[in-house]
Amino acid sequence: MGLLDGKNILITGVLTSDSLAYGIAERCISEGGSVYLTGAGRAMRLTERTARKLGEDAKGNDVGVGEFDVTVPEHADALRSELENRWGRVDAALHAIGFAPEICLGGTFMDATWEDVSVAMEISTYSLKMLADAVAPLMTNGGSIVGLDFDASRAWPAYDWMGVAKAALEGTCRYLARYLGPQQIRVNLVSAGPVRTMAAKSIPGFDAFEDAWSGRAPLGWDVTDPSAVASTTVALFSDLMPATTGSIIHVDGGFHAIGA
Repeated sequence: MGLLDGKNILITGVLTSDSLAYGIAERCISEGGSVYLTGAGRAMRLTERTARKLGEDAKGNDVGVGEFDVTVPEHADALRSELENRWGRVDAALHAIGFAPEICLGGTFMDATWEDVSVAMEISTYSLKMLADAVAPLMTNGGSIVGLDFDASRAWPAYDWMGVAKAALEGTCRYLARYLGPQQIRVNLVSAGPVRTMAAKSIPGFDAFEDAWSGRAPLGWDVTDPSAVASTTVALFSDLMPATTGSIIHVDGGFHAIGA
């Protein structure tokens, strides 16, 4: 038996097979789960192509793909209807959505305008609430929403306004945990160490993160291996952690706990 036997899981944020979300989707299927992917805009073609690499889910069905543009409120309703027709209920959902205009990253913190920053906040932060709008009504037996995070307790080089958006994401997680808890819906974040994904490559100075982790994480850290992030996310999706909500689970080799 797999940890996710019989569970229906929504996965956002899959672009290529290098995406953290892809590794999580793959692991969900191997643990018996059925998955449905979402993409948006011009990236939909990438998501659809990558879904074919996943093949069939645990029920022998092709992995489905739908559009979910978090800047379009109607998409949450459409996604909910699609999932209700497909499965009837949703057991878990992954938030792996983030974007910031170029000016918001790379050391130009003081140059970004509110117009720039508001885009980062809407897509990277408020989208967690949008995802909850889509899936919470279908979590009739309770459920688990997990978001991918990057430690927002400190200021990182080059991460700039995306770091601010992640800090707001952490606050959003706590409030969603508060308001969805009575429905037995858990909301948590996985704070991952740096992994070489398409999203990471778009961050100027990403090499600085790699260099820092290699010397300070007591368990070590492999920037090419997303498996630890996938394993932890699957555990949060499963029934193994029924009383954990509003939490940030660090999957970073212990880096966050070490001062120098």
